[in-house]
Amino acid sequence: MTLQIGAGLLALALSSCTAAPAPSPSSGTPTASTPAAVPDKTFNFGTPAMPLGLDPALINDSESYRVTRQVMEGLVGIDPSTGQLAPLLATEWSEGEDGLSYAFTLREKVTFHDGTAFNAAAVCSNFNRWFTFSPAVRKQAPGIMFKSVFKSFSDNASLSLYKGCAVQGTHGVKISLTRPFTGFLQALTLPAFAMSSPTALQKQKANVLDRTLEGQAVSEYATHPVGTGPFVFGTWAKDRITLKSYAGYWGERGQIATLNFVPFDHPQTRLDALLNGRIDGYDLVTAGTFDPLVKHGMQIVQRDPFSVMYLGINQAAAPLQKLEVRQAIELAIDKESLIRKFFMDNTAQASQFVPPKLSGFNNNAPSLGYNPDKAKQLLAKAGYKGEPLKFYYPLNVTRSYLPTPEKIYAEISRQLTAVGFNIRPVPVDWEDGYLQKVQSPGDHALHLLGWNGVYSDPDNFVGTLFGERRGEFAYNDAQVFSKIDRARGLPEGPERNAQYETINAQIAATVPAVPIAFPISALALSDRVEKYPASPVLNEVFTNVRLKS
Repeated sequence: MTLQIGAGLLALALSSCTAAPAPSPSSGTPTASTPAAVPDKTFNFGTPAMPLGLDPALINDSESYRVTRQVMEGLVGIDPSTGQLAPLLATEWSEGEDGLSYAFTLREKVTFHDGTAFNAAAVCSNFNRWFTFSPAVRKQAPGIMFKSVFKSFSDNASLSLYKGCAVQGTHGVKISLTRPFTGFLQALTLPAFAMSSPTALQKQKANVLDRTLEGQAVSEYATHPVGTGPFVFGTWAKDRITLKSYAGYWGERGQIATLNFVPFDHPQTRLDALLNGRIDGYDLVTAGTFDPLVKHGMQIVQRDPFSVMYLGINQAAAPLQKLEVRQAIELAIDKESLIRKFFMDNTAQASQFVPPKLSGFNNNAPSLGYNPDKAKQLLAKAGYKGEPLKFYYPLNVTRSYLPTPEKIYAEISRQLTAVGFNIRPVPVDWEDGYLQKVQSPGDHALHLLGWNGVYSDPDNFVGTLFGERRGEFAYNDAQVFSKIDRARGLPEGPERNAQYETINAQIAATVPAVPIAFPISALALSDRVEKYPASPVLNEVFTNVRLKS
């Protein structure tokens, strides 16, 4: 059994880059003197769920991103060995002196999978699409990352960080902002900002969400994405998604000719599939399957923690508007017991929403701790009379931050009931629109969820979750919103770190949700796999997988 832990990878990923880097040796096409072998292998990878759609601009779940990362690329990527920003569809970039613009030089001789040329016009077409999403689309897809990063759309342009995209020749673009945003380049590594073929977007009516897939409103394009990546979308069947190596890819194609993503919604079925050879590897090893993997000599690759699991609290539910009631919820939860029972070893307790290795982590963020007696006292003080609280939790899924949802729900529900809460369980199948239900305004009082970071900036956590009023929490602290907005524009350094530490403390003090754990996640691989590029931000492109002959 081989146990690998990417301890240094996250720390490296946290360093920012604003100057224009030279392309790395691996960022270009293979040289004529050393022609690359044609991919000829099949790789079967087990996932915990099907994607919620394959238009990354409109979704933010990790299983959708896992697929779209293979098919689509953004301007800027992350070097898998150093974690730093690296050229992708842009070969170099520079920041304007005022911090309000970024100029990109685009890679030449790149085509989308449908033959459409990748050029400056295509880049601006994508940015303008995101900026002009209609209110109807935004309502159907509440997880749009453009909103989290740029704050607003064209119909409220004065509030948006995005100002415009200008074509500068065939292979040059200039992105302008309305105010400085320190994490802008890091944010561009998000799968949400990957480039789609403008031809395919138009042909497949990408902004018309007239069908339902896994409980999510999607367009025709979301079932057949077209990008510039190393793999072409193939088929979406009930039991798998199949991708094929793109013969016209500008970079290294790796060994894999056919890539299958095969869903298994229970940890044991993923384990069984690996042991009987149906798959070559799978993600999200759980504490209960760790020992059998070791016993059978399978490889286990651990990632650094870069996610937070939390109990969501919807302040639109009347009893939860009172701070004392929310504090009682936190005091009722025995985080140590939950972690010991249901999470991997080395998972740490959370008292805030920013992981420990990110700048802005507050070592002194207030935490009420576990005190059931005090929880009962606060409920009495608040006048809680046993009003029922609907507690939503997902079925048939494993997430990096939520290994066994049903068991975690049962334990938290037991702890809350023990101090006097009247809990009404609302189980929802993940593929029946769980995310849509708990992230939109509704009757959910409590819910289980988490967030896996996708770029290395504290704003990706506190800004995404608490940077504005959202249907998930109905949290409405104008002072916190203002502080987050200011922190985003501060340059890297002590002042910015201090601002995020203050933000973390203020969020923790008002308990809009209860952070529970910074989970360790891990993959299991067969002996056939020689190398797998584990990434704390899940930036795992399968051209980098190496298989034994």
